[in-house]
Amino acid sequence: MFSRTLLLLFSSILSISLTAQSIKKMPVAKSGCSYYGFCDISFETSYSQDSSIVYAGECVRDSISWGLICVKLVSLPTGLEQAEEILTAYLNYLKTSFSIQKAAGYGKGHRLNKNENTRGILDYWEDAEKNSWKVKGWTDGKYIAVLYAFSKKELPENKVNLFLDGFRMPE
Repeated sequence: MFSRTLLLLFSSILSISLTAQSIKKMPVAKSGCSYYGFCDISFETSYSQDSSIVYAGECVRDSISWGLICVKLVSLPTGLEQAEEILTAYLNYLKTSFSIQKAAGYGKGHRLNKNENTRGILDYWEDAEKNSWKVKGWTDGKYIAVLYAFSKKELPENKVNLFLDGFRMPE
């Protein structure tokens, strides 16, 4: 009797763990960048006004939209301070594009994977449809990336952080 109960418990735990969402590393189109995500993002490639290559896409899983925009800069900034200014300007542009109505304010000083040659900016937004957003932008002066998650329901903070901090630039 005891071993049968133990077997049922083990098979239940195994079943739950197999159906749980796992994060996996995926490429950002042909950019050389990658991300750790919960669903496969299909990227569209376009060009900005200065001819920088822009890779952008979204996917939806469990009523959460996961998005990533990666820009390979054609005009390189003179340093990380200027790169962070460009990232800030890009986030301001995205607020308009995504109809953002409220923002907590930019939190600066983040480093991607503890790399001192990167800069990161974090913000929380709310759009016109009352979706809650968490957004994080990254730059190394050659690339700008903006990762975001949004949903009408409360965002799972730990899961969202794995995604937002899971961006990788080419070595």
